[in-house]
Amino acid sequence: MSVEHVPVVVIGAGPTGITVATLLAQYGIDCVILDRWAQVYPQPRAVHLDDEICRIVARLGLADGFAAISRPAHGLRLLDGSMNVLAEFNRDTALSGNGFPQANMFDQPEFETLLRANLERYPRARLRGGVEVTEVTDAKPDRVRVTYTDRSDGTEHRVDADYVLGCDGANSITRRRIGSRMHDLGFEQRWLVVDVATSADIDQWEGVHQVCDPQRAATYMRIGETRYRWEFQLLQSESAGDYATLDSLLPLFRPWVDQVPADDLTLVRVTEYTFRAQLADRWRRGRVFLLGDAAHLTPPFIGQGMGAGLRDAMNLAWKLAGVLDSALPEDVLDTYAQERKPHARTMIRLALGIGRCMTAGGELGSLTRRMVLPALQRLPGVTAKVLAGETPPLRRSALVRRARTPRRLAGRLCPNPVITGGHRLDAVLGGGFAVVTTSSPSPRERALIEQRGAIVHVTGTDSDLGRWLRRRRATAVLVRPDRAVMQAGRDLDRLCQRLPRYRDRSYSTGPGERLG
Repeated sequence: MSVEHVPVVVIGAGPTGITVATLLAQYGIDCVILDRWAQVYPQPRAVHLDDEICRIVARLGLADGFAAISRPAHGLRLLDGSMNVLAEFNRDTALSGNGFPQANMFDQPEFETLLRANLERYPRARLRGGVEVTEVTDAKPDRVRVTYTDRSDGTEHRVDADYVLGCDGANSITRRRIGSRMHDLGFEQRWLVVDVATSADIDQWEGVHQVCDPQRAATYMRIGETRYRWEFQLLQSESAGDYATLDSLLPLFRPWVDQVPADDLTLVRVTEYTFRAQLADRWRRGRVFLLGDAAHLTPPFIGQGMGAGLRDAMNLAWKLAGVLDSALPEDVLDTYAQERKPHARTMIRLALGIGRCMTAGGELGSLTRRMVLPALQRLPGVTAKVLAGETPPLRRSALVRRARTPRRLAGRLCPNPVITGGHRLDAVLGGGFAVVTTSSPSPRERALIEQRGAIVHVTGTDSDLGRWLRRRRATAVLVRPDRAVMQAGRDLDRLCQRLPRYRDRSYSTGPGERLG
């Protein structure tokens, strides 16, 4: 049997797998994506992406495409079990400092269709659907062999790769093959997830509704022009089979659709999900990496499940491309888990905390929420805190260098404002490293920046970027290809010395496509 060789094999063609493959192809890296499904899985699952993740979507060349299929969410409304409003936090749906609405609702099959259609623009990424990966083994010291079966005819195939990326979900074969295990973070709840389509006017507030009730916690959200999602915590004696028909479901979501005739509602999907909080103990073995749900499972209370996988893809893709292009040393790949694992753990714990605050405590918890939440909403700054979209900075690594300044920037995303020419910063910086500064570089500094393959962007002190730097007592930052700040400071010459040599050799999103 002949054995094919490619630089990268991606196992799993969900959003994480397609995203990392597209990014690698943009950097000129050949890869093969293997997935057991020939087409997009048709059932709705994830429904939310934040503005930070939208920057990654834009990086793929899909800013306009995603905007066309998504809908900004207006905030969060907390209700008790009798549907009385305890607190309401209204979100401005205008563009944030990242260049997109802070919260965006969408239908996952539509998004995945968009991702796959976009992948076709990159011949370096080849998708093979309808195959079953059966084995991941070391072939040579510098090769990994992936064995898979064509489900249409049962034939077996092998492909050797320099690196393998396991994006194959919660039941990951890649995780099992590298000896990694999921560590349970102490949360497991069974929920009923219901998707409904209707052209009728439901006439509900356009934000997310969270029913804070220990007996029947629930979530409602509008995810499109005619699409709606409900989630209900199941009682111990219940299962999805008890709610297989619209008639059986109407008592649960009647508070939201009381004025809508049942004949105007179309049931799209009813399923049971077990919401879990888990983190893989090992994210890498040698040349095999875990990404997305293969590495972490996040309860949905803050809408960061899919986003976490796309963060993995963005964090790893440019590093792996740099290593394969001999622009970066192989040990930079160690920073993937060093940066992403603590970030994922923090977001999972945040989701757990929010979920428990909303649903735990029995009758005492319900009483506490009725007393505390209305008063809490009136405190200055609370709404901004509840709706804050910025995630925690990346932990220190070889690619996150923290200075001893009062307001550290390293590990945080650089803003993405509109700059000269009407473009956003992301579109100008390309796919490599960059220096953003309020100080005009000397000829020597410019030469060094160019020698290292970076781009320099000089901004005015009164611009959005200038004010961002000044508030944090910096005059310049090194910005990584994933837009995270590598290092900040006031000595431009010293910062330039820290720039890695990194050649952005083939970054392109195609003709006429906007990045931001």
